[in-house]
Amino acid sequence: MTLIEGIIARAKANKQRIVLPESLEERTLTAADKSIADDIADIILIGNKEEIYAQADKLGLKNIGKATIIDPALSDKTEEYAQLLYELRKKKGMTIEEARRLVLNPLYFGCLIIKSGDADGQISGALSTTSDTLRPALQIIKCAPGITCVSGAMLLITPATQYGEEGVLVIGDVAVTPVPDAAQLAQIAVCTAQTARSLAAFDDPRVAMLSFSTKGSAKHEVVDKVVEATRLAQEMEPGLKIDGELQADTALVPSVGKKKAPGSEIAGKANVLVVPCLEVGNISYKLVERLGGADAIGPILQGIARPVNDLSRGCSVDDIYKMVAITSCQAQDAK
Repeated sequence: MTLIEGIIARAKANKQRIVLPESLEERTLTAADKSIADDIADIILIGNKEEIYAQADKLGLKNIGKATIIDPALSDKTEEYAQLLYELRKKKGMTIEEARRLVLNPLYFGCLIIKSGDADGQISGALSTTSDTLRPALQIIKCAPGITCVSGAMLLITPATQYGEEGVLVIGDVAVTPVPDAAQLAQIAVCTAQTARSLAAFDDPRVAMLSFSTKGSAKHEVVDKVVEATRLAQEMEPGLKIDGELQADTALVPSVGKKKAPGSEIAGKANVLVVPCLEVGNISYKLVERLGGADAIGPILQGIARPVNDLSRGCSVDDIYKMVAITSCQAQDAK
């Protein structure tokens, strides 16, 4: 069974309620239809029922009638959700009038469904920007306990099976925080290790804190940040196997790890890679994907109290379908 097959099987075994607020978007609606057909989640679509059915008919979809469809303009819970949003945001200056306006936005409405316990996770981004996806999630659902920094992890499935767990690695942050400080980078490390356990089924995450230096081979303030982040991550999760700062080859190649970082339990054995900034993470996974033939699954948002995931606007139907299964597994762990 492949990694994604295992994720789908787990989603099927304990179905979660997943909101797809971009309900008229063709790829999203097609992925919803496939998710329902394969019984991997209970799908909630936000929008006008007649418009959604008309779009489904146009696309030749047969299963959308089994989805729950909620129209914020007609729902008997809209005022309740507006009051909830107002209570959550009034100290930040939100008025009830503004809350009533925002609750009609499907991205906000979906997060309010989750906050109220009526859904388990949400996926958007085929039409919306990352900031539009994250804003309601952070305002309504908020961060997980002990976490202040949201980040994005990527599952990398590479043909180079000698690395990671038979070619599977998890890398973060690739999506959210441009220049994390040491404390934020420590949180990214802990969250990425948790994603590795939850979604990649790693029994033994081995986290490498990457840099252009290995164990003091170079001196720079950005190296100091990685060293401090490693120390803070060890304090956050004392049992976590983590080491840094390590260069990428030191982290992955046993012979190089033994030479450059003798005695390290991570060097040459890493299966979780934490990069020092978003620029490095985003460039790295795309190079590995395009030049190395890796299958990159994600980004998977981490650090939010309930799963809200962001798609690339260039995503495929299959990308969205996989993200429904991934979000379902995250929701199982969040309960």
